[in-house]
Amino acid sequence: MAPEEIDPRRLSAELLRSDALTDAPWSLDWSAVGDPGPVLAEALGPTTEFHSSGSATGVGRPWCRTWEQLWAEAGLLADLVRGEEPGAVLTFAPPRHLYGMLAGVLVPARLGLPVVYLPRYGALPDAGSRRRWAVMAIPWTFRMLARRAAWVEAAERLTLLHSTAMLPSSAQALLTGPAGAKISLTEIFGSTESGGVAVRRASSGTPDWTLFEDVEFADGAPGADAEEPLCVRGPRLAFPHGQAPPARCRMDDHVRRTGPRSFRFSGRRERLVNVNGRRWNLDFLEETLREGIACADLACVPVRDDLVGEHFELVIVPGPGGPPAGAELGAALARLPVQPRAVRSAEHIDRSDTGKLRTLH
Repeated sequence: MAPEEIDPRRLSAELLRSDALTDAPWSLDWSAVGDPGPVLAEALGPTTEFHSSGSATGVGRPWCRTWEQLWAEAGLLADLVRGEEPGAVLTFAPPRHLYGMLAGVLVPARLGLPVVYLPRYGALPDAGSRRRWAVMAIPWTFRMLARRAAWVEAAERLTLLHSTAMLPSSAQALLTGPAGAKISLTEIFGSTESGGVAVRRASSGTPDWTLFEDVEFADGAPGADAEEPLCVRGPRLAFPHGQAPPARCRMDDHVRRTGPRSFRFSGRRERLVNVNGRRWNLDFLEETLREGIACADLACVPVRDDLVGEHFELVIVPGPGGPPAGAELGAALARLPVQPRAVRSAEHIDRSDTGKLRTLH
């Protein structure tokens, strides 16, 4: 199915937030628009509402952002890829979410480039037409690109932008694979409530995140090696409808500061469990297991435990070949530094568009 070509001058808030721009492929060409700012400002209006992922409850909370906040953040993100001189943008992030709107609509406008949006099963655009791509990725993008080796090989340069705190293991496989020399990856740390908070270049080899230039820590310096919720202040914080932007935003992410403007991510509050006196990041455990278990999906789920208080269980959605064999499962579990309390099956794991766990079925 060829992407529907949309005239940027006919954009509206209703179209930008509609299912039509989430479920089907489309393209926009900003290269013919002299000044896209006024076009988008009129389309989006003074404020735009986004919903948080609702990963814990399945129900997202609405948060508002002004046009000025959105356009400023799009400028910061555009600057992260501008130096690679992309000729076009390929985005997989649905525009109904903050990251998707920024990366897939506003950043291409800032760069003055054509953009193609693909839902999960869309066909990749012709690699020969524009060989330098900025790719706005979400977790499954890396595995998909690894399977489209011919398209990746035909590209001259791929500049990837990704926005979740935990990279899937398939990202590392893509970066270290045969085409790794032509691929760069920049990660964005943030949330619907905070907007983009920090950035990290995969080529730097460091696990530390550096705050964006307009963001700073809102709390005083913690004790040495102390883990704390990330609390920031800056001009791009979202706000509830009818209220003013807050002075600070306390996030669900736990971090350890490594410098005046840098930190190391420990895990999200709802994805950290304390088992026998040691804290574990369930997202990290999941990615370790994915490398060794052939299945449709899996999740490490926090549970209460009568003996030790907190624990987790491994939930597996079997693939077409059925549940993993005992030897396969045992070998995968042996790679974990801590064992799940139980292993069980489910028919489906409900996740957000960016892969966050919601509910099990």
